[in-house]
Amino acid sequence: MVPQMRIHWMTSLFLLILCLAARNQAPWHFLFLLFTLSFILPLFLTTWLVPSGFAWHKYSGNGPIAPGPIGWPLLGSLPLMGPLAHRKLSDLSKSHHASRLMALSFGATPVVISSHPDTAREILCSAAFGDRPTKVSARLLMFERAIGFAPSGDYWRHLRRIAANNMFSPRRIAALESLRHRVADGMIHRVSKEMERRGMVVLRGVLQKGSLESIVGSVFGKSPGELEEGKEFMEMVREGYELIGKFNLEDYFSLGGLLDFSGVGRRCEQLTVRVKALIGKIVEERRRQGDFCKQDDFLSLLLALPKEESLSDSDIIAVLWEMIFRGTDVVAILLEWIMARMVLHPRIQAKAQRELDAFVGGRPVQDSDMSNLRYLQAIVKEVLRLHPPGPLLSWARLAIRDVHVDKFFIPAGTTAMVNMWAITHDGSIWKDPWAFKPERFLQEDVGILGSDLRLSPFGSGRRVCPGRALGLTTVHLWLARLLQQYNWTATSLPVQLSECLRLSLEMKKPLVCRAVLRDLAMEANHA
Repeated sequence: MVPQMRIHWMTSLFLLILCLAARNQAPWHFLFLLFTLSFILPLFLTTWLVPSGFAWHKYSGNGPIAPGPIGWPLLGSLPLMGPLAHRKLSDLSKSHHASRLMALSFGATPVVISSHPDTAREILCSAAFGDRPTKVSARLLMFERAIGFAPSGDYWRHLRRIAANNMFSPRRIAALESLRHRVADGMIHRVSKEMERRGMVVLRGVLQKGSLESIVGSVFGKSPGELEEGKEFMEMVREGYELIGKFNLEDYFSLGGLLDFSGVGRRCEQLTVRVKALIGKIVEERRRQGDFCKQDDFLSLLLALPKEESLSDSDIIAVLWEMIFRGTDVVAILLEWIMARMVLHPRIQAKAQRELDAFVGGRPVQDSDMSNLRYLQAIVKEVLRLHPPGPLLSWARLAIRDVHVDKFFIPAGTTAMVNMWAITHDGSIWKDPWAFKPERFLQEDVGILGSDLRLSPFGSGRRVCPGRALGLTTVHLWLARLLQQYNWTATSLPVQLSECLRLSLEMKKPLVCRAVLRDLAMEANHA
């Protein structure tokens, strides 16, 4: 109603100016300009000044549209998408009383955002949102042929089945425990070396290298150090991570690359050539070696599939590349947030260490110990609540048909997002939402694998992250090993919890801290 009143008053104003100008014998070209504007302006304003923005103007007669901002001409609400987009969108939904569902425009793309568990479930668990909108960078980096972005259908279901039965099955996760321990040993050694050399540790590099070693080991059966291409893998992952998180107008206005001012498309094509050559070489070497059934890495499992279930080489490369790409960053990012909290909250760190000492003692912690380490698991949950790696659930959903969510009309082609950060910081859902209190999860057992949308950092429904169990198992074990071995304290540089949202929610500044070897006997006597 407000935009219509604005249009009415502005049109009337132009007509009044036109009448006054004619009465005062203004030049004819000035009168013509005013006359033209008096007709064009209402058309322009009725197209642009509509609730939820330009992308929604043609759907106004199809049913009720969720409330949302008008946004900028042409761009809509795109200027909000930056390193703090999750916070800005949360504030915007509150100002429009649209936490359950907010509609806005990203250029010509209609978008809805849920900041409430109920509507989040409707989106994530509905077959109507079975696909993902594909960014230019994701398509060029072959992710359309991998699990994350492949359209719903037989091929996507086949990939999910292969991953569930081979890469992420409970048997497979248990079989990888020895690899996780070897990687943890390596991280502990690197921490010790950094402390000897510098007297402090920049933990991000240690965690990223460990994550890459773990995922490459599970995918290829070798560590990056055993592969000639180990260093190149890290470089490719870093570049791909930068490219897929980079803002590109071509994602919202497809003009054949004319709006790709930063050269994302060209760089993605160049990176894809390198990825195909590198992984293709490893696949060919493994195929020549044979004996796939005697090896337990994911590549060998793919090559050993029956003919009717086998994938083409190009699809194998795409699937392996996505595994390496996604498996490297999330674990490292989550562990850095956890360790930052341990440094900032020494009382909580000490409580977790006492739990480890009571149930595990001096031997290295095992996966089988985790059921007894309830406080350690609560710490991980609390960090996932305060610092979800994918605050907008990283990969959005795409409406494949017209649908209603919370009685609002959503047309086919709409991008749907869930602002998990807004949900986990909502005072009506969580008591003291800004406080770091792992104890809350001892008082109430909240599932984090997708069943409870109050805290669902890995998504939910058919497109839930298939590697969530493996990721959590890895985080729990590595966190326990790091806390067993060291006391973690701050340096003269204060720990900063500033955020930066790229593909995942990272710490803006890498964590720098001190790691002091624990003396279990002395600590036991002191206790």
